[in-house]
Amino acid sequence: MNVFTTDKIRNVVLLGHGGSGKTSLVEAMTYLAGLTNRMGTVEGGNTVSDFDKEEIKRKISIKTSVIPIEWEGYKVNILDTPGFYDFIGEAEEAVSVADAAIIVISGKNGIETGTMRAWDMCEKRNLPRMFFVTEMDEDKASFREVVQGLQDMYGKRIAPFHLPIRENEQFVGYVNVIQQKAKRWNDKGTVDKFDVPDYSQENLAICRDVLVEAVAETSEEFMERFFEGDEFSEDEIRSALRTSVFDGSIVPVLMGSNTLARGQYTLMADIIKYFPSPDRVKCAGINTESNDVFEADYDFSKPKSAYVFKTIADPYIGKYSLIKVNSGVLKPDDVLFNYHRDAEERLGKLYVIRANKVEEVKELHAGDIGALAKLSVTQTTDSLSTKKHPITYIRTPISKPYVYRRYVAKNKGDEDKISQALSKVMMEDQTIKYVNDADNGQTLLYGISAQHLDVILNVLKEKYKVEIELMRPRIAFKETIRKKSDTEYKYKKQSGGHGQYGHVKITMEPSGNMEEAYEFEQTVVGGAVPKNYFPAVEKGIIESVKSGPLAGYPVTGVKVVLYDGSYHAVDSSELAFKVATTQAFKKGFMDASPVLLEPVASLKVLVSDQYTGDVMGDLNKRRARVLGMNPVENGYQEILADIPYIELYEYDTKLFSMTRGSGTFSYEFARYEQAPDEVAKAEIENNKSE
Repeated sequence: MNVFTTDKIRNVVLLGHGGSGKTSLVEAMTYLAGLTNRMGTVEGGNTVSDFDKEEIKRKISIKTSVIPIEWEGYKVNILDTPGFYDFIGEAEEAVSVADAAIIVISGKNGIETGTMRAWDMCEKRNLPRMFFVTEMDEDKASFREVVQGLQDMYGKRIAPFHLPIRENEQFVGYVNVIQQKAKRWNDKGTVDKFDVPDYSQENLAICRDVLVEAVAETSEEFMERFFEGDEFSEDEIRSALRTSVFDGSIVPVLMGSNTLARGQYTLMADIIKYFPSPDRVKCAGINTESNDVFEADYDFSKPKSAYVFKTIADPYIGKYSLIKVNSGVLKPDDVLFNYHRDAEERLGKLYVIRANKVEEVKELHAGDIGALAKLSVTQTTDSLSTKKHPITYIRTPISKPYVYRRYVAKNKGDEDKISQALSKVMMEDQTIKYVNDADNGQTLLYGISAQHLDVILNVLKEKYKVEIELMRPRIAFKETIRKKSDTEYKYKKQSGGHGQYGHVKITMEPSGNMEEAYEFEQTVVGGAVPKNYFPAVEKGIIESVKSGPLAGYPVTGVKVVLYDGSYHAVDSSELAFKVATTQAFKKGFMDASPVLLEPVASLKVLVSDQYTGDVMGDLNKRRARVLGMNPVENGYQEILADIPYIELYEYDTKLFSMTRGSGTFSYEFARYEQAPDEVAKAEIENNKSE
């Protein structure tokens, strides 16, 4: 691939609801750019950007693909992201390095949850954006309804640049609102100009007024001319629109058909005309040596620096770190410093990645997106710079996973292989984590949703040749006591020669400190139990609190006092006193009114106004205590509640169903509370059967 200077680069992320047409839009773009000689389809499993086996099988995008397209002397780096929330981390990584966004909407399905989520992501980063309405060749597609819906939601910022022309129920052309001209596609793939149809005149006038008013607001001179009734030239309109699109005061709406490859020429032209090159975008880091702000601003003349926004760790093609060059010009064999790891990395060759194909390049200029192979320590969200100018950039915040399952190896002996494979999967996907829950004897796998976890399971099987089973996790209950008990146990064993003898008398009561498993005291007088056996008694307690006698869960908040006992000069041993203590602990614990404690989470649910009743009703069924509801932006409510952890199982699936995918939730541990009798009884019986 050719080398492109910063002013000739556009970095554009494709966002939108799953199934809205992002992947097929890329197909049309790459076809028109001459990168492919035929367009693939999602159904056929032969698209440029959905090349992963799991994507082909599920017919959805799971990972972000980078597709660099050379177009009339420019390089447009397209970042095609998954539309489903299950893979939100992929979109967050892509948005972090994009300078503009295209939000794709199905003309048939209209505005969906993913459309609004895409808008919010752009708002948070102040990204210039356009809407592209797909499927205009479909009978049920309605461009007018989509535009009206967008204007109802986002106001006068929404400005259609084109209007569709349909004849005999066929999508045959469009009206250019800026030029006020109609164009029809011909058999050669170009367009013929013709008069604007009468039925389009009214809509054209309305859309034109919106554009002209936006142009007038860009300067006092234009505002005066607007009120005087002056006409603006096409060049004046386009110049003003560049400013308006860049600052977000105008959001163009374009449209086309991906399957017919219609509308993408004008889309590519408008990307280059209206979206900013990186050198028009601000970018700053911190010089870690001086603590000064480093204004990188994608300036090729400044010291070299780059940000790693994504990692590919494939067992077949190897490890690649995807970067955006924030300043300077990177060249092969440059040595860059990773401040986060306190290590230098030799870059070797430079690459650009087009989906699953790797191509070597001579250099990467500031603002460009490329890839580095086999960096030894560098990970996603790390910064690279020269050691003389050590720069670090703010790490992209990635959504935290809250859905988890217990997992076990399907084949014994695969545990190490699974751990290594998961480490590589986590290198690629920041929304995955696994936790060793030693207290409850389980390993937990966290993801964004149940579907996300299912994808991970299949990736491990297909790509890394290891298999795991996902199952309901064991909730981290705890056991404690409510009363005081007094008990003793004498361990006596004779089997020829030296025997075993240990005798303890203990009291047990609530310690009042639920943060610690136990407190141990001894008040033995007269040497009934020699001091050298006190550590053995405590070891017995330590062993006992790991798995309580009620249901096998860890014990907390217990005070144990050793007050008497006896010993044998020959037969007593540390082992004997340890065994005696564990038996006394079991008996004393069960005599002290034992109870099961369940963990309770502080839950936050973000949900649209229209679904609050359903969500709160469901929370009540899950034994949650709703604490309040706070209005947030865009007509959403934040519901606050305390909820037992056991009731969060499969909550993601239920919330998705209730809110049509628009609701999200997060939680954190709050405290332990006594479990209701029916819950405790079921848990005790369940553990007995296990």
